[in-house]
Amino acid sequence: MTGRFLAIRVLALLSVLLGVNYVAWRWLASVNWEAWWIAVPLVIAETYSLIDTVLFAVTMWRARERPRPAAPPQGTVDVFITTYNEPLDMVMATALAAKRISYPHETWILDDGARPELARAAEGAGIGYLTRSADWEDKPRHAKAGNLNNALMETDGEFLLILDADQVPDPLILERTLGYFADDPGVALVQTPQWFVNVDEADPLGSQAPLFYGPIQQGKDGWNAAFFCGSNAILRRDALMQLGIVGYVRDLEASVATALKTAGRMLRRAASTRDLPADVATEVGGLGAIVQRARADLAEGTPIAEITAAVQAEVQAASRRLVEPDLADIRADVLELASLAVQRDAEVDAFVVDEGALDALAARELTPLGAIAAVDALMEAVRVDRPGEAQPVQPLATISVTEDMATAMQLHALGWKSVYHHEILAHGLAPEDLRTMLKQRLRWAQGTMQVLLRDNPIVKKGLSLGQRLMYFGTMWSYLSGFAAVIYIAAPIIYLLLGVLPVTAWSVDFFVRFLPYFVVNQILFVVVAKGIRTWRGQQYSLALFPVWIAACVTAFANVVFGRSLSFVVTRKDGRAAGGPPWREIWPQLAAMVLLAVSVVVGIGRVIAGTADGTGTLVNTVWVGYDLVVLSVLIQAARYQGYRPAEPAAHSRPLEQKEPPWTSP
Repeated sequence: MTGRFLAIRVLALLSVLLGVNYVAWRWLASVNWEAWWIAVPLVIAETYSLIDTVLFAVTMWRARERPRPAAPPQGTVDVFITTYNEPLDMVMATALAAKRISYPHETWILDDGARPELARAAEGAGIGYLTRSADWEDKPRHAKAGNLNNALMETDGEFLLILDADQVPDPLILERTLGYFADDPGVALVQTPQWFVNVDEADPLGSQAPLFYGPIQQGKDGWNAAFFCGSNAILRRDALMQLGIVGYVRDLEASVATALKTAGRMLRRAASTRDLPADVATEVGGLGAIVQRARADLAEGTPIAEITAAVQAEVQAASRRLVEPDLADIRADVLELASLAVQRDAEVDAFVVDEGALDALAARELTPLGAIAAVDALMEAVRVDRPGEAQPVQPLATISVTEDMATAMQLHALGWKSVYHHEILAHGLAPEDLRTMLKQRLRWAQGTMQVLLRDNPIVKKGLSLGQRLMYFGTMWSYLSGFAAVIYIAAPIIYLLLGVLPVTAWSVDFFVRFLPYFVVNQILFVVVAKGIRTWRGQQYSLALFPVWIAACVTAFANVVFGRSLSFVVTRKDGRAAGGPPWREIWPQLAAMVLLAVSVVVGIGRVIAGTADGTGTLVNTVWVGYDLVVLSVLIQAARYQGYRPAEPAAHSRPLEQKEPPWTSP
């Protein structure tokens, strides 16, 4: 262990211990219960920050700086360049650079816009071109994940290098990374950093993420939890296909089990009908027994296709025997079943069973023959060929508007390994205006929260404790918007109204808070090792409305089924229009209130109606908030990248020739 990593561990441990000491004291001895309406939210926000500190400390505890792989690159490779509406010259620049990658491979443009002019350009350059097959017409498209899933079925390379349309690869990208797969057959993913060439040193939009694409990913890598970030990554095809098949089987088993349970309830209800003719009673009772046996067979592992086919055959036979006497009733009941409760969800890529709708279906006043027809329809709805999907197996996860993290987490849950390779091997383009950046960050946050709500890593089977914490830590960070509101409101309330959220600004407070704060900041400095992290810290607070909106909209999507749009990030210059002041009005309003509160607070001290120590503490607090939020004014006025300015795109690791000869 190097001296730096030993220092990181010591500081991480101290940070956690001092944080626990401070927050425990806050809960037990310093909450001003007379002003509980601000005191309690503030201590909850501080508890949130302590948990954030713990998760960061755990992440860095096993940070891993990997040596280059020992094995030479081997295996067949398909390079996928995903595109929807990006400019043709951008896509072709990336594709031509991909074609020049030194290791033998096939280059493919995956055009989700099906543009004839791009097809012609690809053909002229000798580059493969793929778009959705006819099977996708009138079916859920699943955005980028669907585009990749379609291409997986059209190609056969053992490994896939995935690039966004703006990510121009280094010719040695495969030389540097493929060896990891040969070193360890259990590796499914190698992720490399994303780095942007159209960002100056000031980075006013916070596009570069050197702390994440560095120490944080290295920390996650130490726990085998470095995850897929959507581009600049190499994946093993076998791992993805296993993921798709396992997911298909699990979803189908759960859906068939629910459908059979509902069918049994409907048949029992039908059997309880008074004055039921003997022949009908016999058929309904027999089908009830068949459904019960099917549930038992499913639990024992009988193939789903056999179960559903057997139940459907029995149902249809019973219907034929009884159809003539009660044809009119059957037709009336079937019309009631036009909309079934078992269907495919366009975003989730799984059989989604509306429990409430199925309960209503089971309780509906159907004739016995209508109940038999309903059972038949339920079995049809869960056919193994997935008639509602373009393809039965969807390897890349589609439970979120961002497919990357969800796919990586599912791979880890199946026992696969991942690698973070800390070397810039592709150079991309970042948004050049605040409006585009806000949309991009909103989509990232929405996708992450969708994964949390649909596939919570804390309870996900197959993940180790470390992996659970690493994924949860990323998701937890997007809840910071709620804490930020409290951190902004608390000093305003004190300076304007004199309402104190703590019992007193005493020595006890400072002797606990200051060591915790100082050690926490030192930990960041040591972890960063010269990396500029201030911009990232600013945006973690300054984008609080974006984080809150992401949490609310993701919750509405998952719980209430409200749709989320997938917006492709613009990377070909600035969006039309002037500074987007309306889109950052909450932050601007907060800045005004913060400034006014300082003036009022100082006036209250002069008038003798406020405590000087408390006013000083909160004035410093306000000053920090204003400095943090001020980045948005700079970002709103940003005129875009000018090539004459120095570009911050030096490589974080020295590049050397590999120890083998490239083909």
